[in-house]
Amino acid sequence: MQHSPRILIVGPSWIGDMVMAQGLFKTLRRRLPQARIDVLAPDVTASLVARMPEVDAAVPLNIAHREFAWGARRRAAHALRARYDQAIVMQRSAKAALVPWLAGIPQRTGYRGELRYGLINDVRTLDTARYPRKVEHYALLGLEHEGDALGEVELPRLSIDEQRRSALTASLALDRDRPAIGFAPGAAYGGAKQWPATHFARLAEALDARGIAVWIFGSAADRDLAAGIAAAAPRHGANLCERTSLVDIADLASLTHAFVGNDTGVMHLAAATAPRVLAIYGATHPDYAPPLAPAEARFWLGLACAPCRERVCPLGHNACMRDIPVADVLHACLNPEARALPSLHYAAGRAAPPSAATEEPAP
Repeated sequence: MQHSPRILIVGPSWIGDMVMAQGLFKTLRRRLPQARIDVLAPDVTASLVARMPEVDAAVPLNIAHREFAWGARRRAAHALRARYDQAIVMQRSAKAALVPWLAGIPQRTGYRGELRYGLINDVRTLDTARYPRKVEHYALLGLEHEGDALGEVELPRLSIDEQRRSALTASLALDRDRPAIGFAPGAAYGGAKQWPATHFARLAEALDARGIAVWIFGSAADRDLAAGIAAAAPRHGANLCERTSLVDIADLASLTHAFVGNDTGVMHLAAATAPRVLAIYGATHPDYAPPLAPAEARFWLGLACAPCRERVCPLGHNACMRDIPVADVLHACLNPEARALPSLHYAAGRAAPPSAATEEPAP
């Protein structure tokens, strides 16, 4: 008797990419409802996989970004030998394809990438003109054959732990009786993707004056940034940096009325649970990795120098972020039907989305 397909997905290390990867998981589950689908991932993103009902299990592989770790990969491959029929390698790097190859997984699917001849034996090509969004690039890998029609990619939605969420709001002293706007003001990739802290502070001040709570999320690196924003909202501002895990952010974002963030992992994470996301873009194109929320608005000036995809503004002025008005973002926070696509709000023109060859480096 033929067994159900067993598929191992080599998942991304970046938070936002793992959220977008759920489009691939949903595509596979719809096509192969009886398949075993596991995801190889570090602990930080494996915690998100546990909130995705399409995945059977996360297989931990804790290797630092850019680390080769030959021994760890060999040990992981040995443990996985003879367990899977197909591996899908989401990243384009050669080292990402090593574990499936060493494990002897027969079909190893992925895009053409760096020095991967033999490591990937089901090589797919990508038509970025037909499929410009990153979430589509991932979902295409779940089709049986290259050239099959993709169809509409389902939005990522992480499951919510309501009991955990209630305990969190109590321990963090969050007021659930007033509307809340979530903030993700950090930008780990670099300052070119960061709306100025002064703009976030002015937005927080305006919301606070209207009796709207501001919940600020981030990592240890965002501690001082968040403290300054919270100080601008003295009545209803809550600095939650370093106080919440990724799944905590997912649970709490589901309670917000809207979530405001730069093009970062936390913003994309919030999009998988929040009802509405307002995303601010500068160095990256808003159509390449938009917020995949049920409702969303994107702010982008479309300057002639954008999208540069640099970590730091090469011209030194960061105008693509600096010149996005606080008043426009505030208007969108207060008006659920507001949209801020470039074609509606800004007349500076639009650049084409980046091709797969110029996307951010794969982890």
